[in-house]
Amino acid sequence: MAEICILTPDSGGNAFAGRTENELRALLGTDVRFQPWTAPLGTGDALVLPLIAWGYQARADDWSAALDAWEAAGVPIANPVPLIRWNTDKRYLFDLEAKGVPVIPTAFAPALSDTDLIEARARFGDTLIVKPPISGGADGTYRLAPGDPVPADARGKPMLIQPLMAAIATEGEYSLFYFGGAFSHAILKVPSAGDFRVQEQYGGREITADAPAGARAVAEAALGAAPGDALYARIDMVRGADGGLRLMELELIEPDLFLSHAADGGSLFAEALRARLRPET
Repeated sequence: MAEICILTPDSGGNAFAGRTENELRALLGTDVRFQPWTAPLGTGDALVLPLIAWGYQARADDWSAALDAWEAAGVPIANPVPLIRWNTDKRYLFDLEAKGVPVIPTAFAPALSDTDLIEARARFGDTLIVKPPISGGADGTYRLAPGDPVPADARGKPMLIQPLMAAIATEGEYSLFYFGGAFSHAILKVPSAGDFRVQEQYGGREITADAPAGARAVAEAALGAAPGDALYARIDMVRGADGGLRLMELELIEPDLFLSHAADGGSLFAEALRARLRPET
C-alpha cells in the first residue's frame, strides 16, 4: 500500500479537487494515493493527510465521528487529530486571542438574532461579516451592509460576527505557508471588484508575494499558540485600520497550499512529509 494517503471530497465532489490531486501526485510520486474522507481508513498507510477533504463542513457530525474513529484506531493523521478537532471550529480564534495573537475582532452568537447585529454594529461598525463557526470556502458567509437584517439562512443559528476589514478590497488577504515548522512562501489573494471573498470560485485571484513586514511574526505566534505542532499550515491575515496585520484564519486541515507559488515548487513540503515518514534514529 502507498505510504501517503490524501483524503479528498466525498461523493459530492469539488471542481478543483482533480487539479490539486494532479499537482500532489506530480510532487510526491507513486507513493501517494487518494480516497474520499468518508471512506473507512485503516492503519496501513504511513501517513494520512486530509488535504483535499473539502466540504466536510457540510457534514459536521460525520466529520466529528470520522475524527473520533481515526483517533481510536490509531490512524497516523497529519496534522494530529486533536489539533484538527480544535481547528474545525473557528472559535479557536478566541483561544488564540487569549494568548496574545492579534486576530480580527470577533463575537459569537449562539443563535443569531437582530439584537446580536445591533450589539455587533455598536462594537465593530455598520458593515459586518457573519459566518458559521464550522465553515469553509466562504460557505454560509454573508456581508451585511448598514441596516441589513439577519439573513434567513442564518437566523437562530450559531454564527461568528466580525467587522468587514476594508483592506480586503484595497490590498487583499495575505497567506503564509509553513511546512515542518519552516516558512515556505506567501501569496496575496484579492477579490473581484465589489466582492469581499477571495476564493477562486467567486472570482478571486492569487499573486505570488513577499511576506509583508510583521506577517511572519503573526503567523509564528499563531502556530506557537495552537495546541500541537502542525506539519503543514496556512495562515491567513489582513491589515487592520491601524496598519497592523490581524489573523483571519489558521488553516490546519485542508488548506489549498498554492505550491505553484513556492520558489522551490513544493520541495519543502515534500521533504517535511518524507522527514515524518523516516524512522527515528
